[in-house]
Amino acid sequence: MAKQRRLLPVKLDSYKPLRELVFVSLREAIIQGQLKPGERLMELQLAEELGVSRTPVREAIRKLELEGFVVMLPRKGAYVAGITDKDITDVFEVRAALEALAAGLAAERITDRELERLERSVVQISELTEQPDLDALVQEDAQFHEIIYRASRNQRLSQILTNLQEQIQRFRLTTLSRPGRTREALEEHKQIVDAISERNVELAQKLAWEHIESAENSLLCALRDGEGH
Repeated sequence: MAKQRRLLPVKLDSYKPLRELVFVSLREAIIQGQLKPGERLMELQLAEELGVSRTPVREAIRKLELEGFVVMLPRKGAYVAGITDKDITDVFEVRAALEALAAGLAAERITDRELERLERSVVQISELTEQPDLDALVQEDAQFHEIIYRASRNQRLSQILTNLQEQIQRFRLTTLSRPGRTREALEEHKQIVDAISERNVELAQKLAWEHIESAENSLLCALRDGEGH
């Protein structure tokens, strides 16, 4: 029986090199769980599914290794990287500090238009929590944080935080699947928006830090309970 295709052929974009398109496609497949932790990445099979030669696949795998999505084992090949409790703790420890910084800067620098977008995002999250549509909720949750990053007016900070989000993106669905977590997160978002709206820098920092810690605890509990497998 033919092996089921999981990856779609890459769509050519004249503005991006092929290796970059392959990299984005493979990274998205890892984040979405189509390629699972511990799974071996076979260059020929991936090349066939993506409709490319092995060279851009090999180059993309090297870049994925540099970003921590792939591990190379001597004489065994490339595998999708797993994430340990320590990895999660390390990422969230850094993310909590930087999210707090971003929220504090946003409280100082956010525009009225950005504040309106932030409030609309909370309304959207609330609607998705009622449905619930977890895939859409994960996307809107990421968008909520991106608005705060941009409002910080610190491009380097925004880039670092976006990268940290991508590193744990494949587990966000697990986190929000925990009973009661979506409503907790919604209330945390509302409080953060209120603090930013009131230009209360210290409170915005405190609430953002606590929000990330809460997400970390929820994720660790889910993984220990076996919900992330």
